[in-house]
Amino acid sequence: MTPAELDRALAAATEAARAAGEVAMKYYRTGFDVTLKADATPVTQADQGAEQVIREVLGRAFPEHGFLGEEFGAVGDQRRRWIIDPIDGTKNFVRHVPIWATLIGLEDAGEITVGVIYNPVTGDLLGARRGGGAWLNGGRVRVSTIAGLREATLLHAGLKLLKDAGYWDGFVRLVDATDRQRGFGDYLGYALVAEGKAEIYLETDVKPWDLAPCKVIVEEAGGRFTDFAGVPTIYSGHAFATNGALHDAALALFRR
Repeated sequence: MTPAELDRALAAATEAARAAGEVAMKYYRTGFDVTLKADATPVTQADQGAEQVIREVLGRAFPEHGFLGEEFGAVGDQRRRWIIDPIDGTKNFVRHVPIWATLIGLEDAGEITVGVIYNPVTGDLLGARRGGGAWLNGGRVRVSTIAGLREATLLHAGLKLLKDAGYWDGFVRLVDATDRQRGFGDYLGYALVAEGKAEIYLETDVKPWDLAPCKVIVEEAGGRFTDFAGVPTIYSGHAFATNGALHDAALALFRR
């Protein structure tokens, strides 16, 4: 896609994310039912309603594109498709913790080219398209320039997930090597790395829709996004995002 086409896709994704946020916020304010999916994760009417409106908005703008969504699966052309997580952080949403967001990414022949992260509680919207930089609420964001692990802030998501998956020793090595450690989780870890407020974020037990926009936003902010093997993919079930300068050293220590 040309830069102009990518700009149009980013604008459509932004419109779709804001529309989904309106749907989700109505439930967030007034109440909702919670049911468990087959994988024992929660789902609400807000998740389903938000994904539906995203598909409607993007389907009008790009009828030739396919979809892969957390709630309604894969439909249409899977070579160029929108990857959707209508509410990233549903458990937070259910408990009214204001760390949840709508995630939308455009994948073109295996590459994520457009991404939007929108938290309707705070109103913060992060967006990026390939070659155009990363932006928060209209202002450019960039990763930090910290180049030493000893000065770095390490972010993590589910600690039990890391332990159960056999990554605990590597994680502890990073804890010992870094200055500060905080557990923000979900989309927010990638946002903080992209905004230059932290240097390393890792999580496991994640799906492509948890990661699609995060990858292009971190990269367009000047950082690096890989899996735990160092491969720049959203399909391994785990993710390692950094400011770039620390990536090789941090990943090597984690994998040692």
